[in-house]
Amino acid sequence: MAAKIRKGDKVVVLTGRDKGRTGEVIEVRPDEDRALVRGINIVKRHQRQTGRQDGGITSKEAPLHLSNIAVADPKDGKPTRVGFKIGTDGRKVRFAKRSGVEIDG
Repeated sequence: MAAKIRKGDKVVVLTGRDKGRTGEVIEVRPDEDRALVRGINIVKRHQRQTGRQDGGITSKEAPLHLSNIAVADPKDGKPTRVGFKIGTDGRKVRFAKRSGVEIDG
């Protein structure tokens, strides 16, 4: 099945403490139905000091479930569903159902 959300997509968070915020997808984990979004769902992790790495509290992104994010419409930036159609060059392309605009990627 073709992925509706891919690395590099601009997405909007639909639920949770970061609701309404937008960010870029860094990584998609299809086997877990989750994605990492830059600057969203930041958690603090305690890191033990090692020979190579300093200890302390670090902040990093935690994965979000795909059902809690939606692709941002290229026209107005609002959340939209994704559809598939055959483009002008004969290839399968994604498009925003809200505006009908093709999603590059």
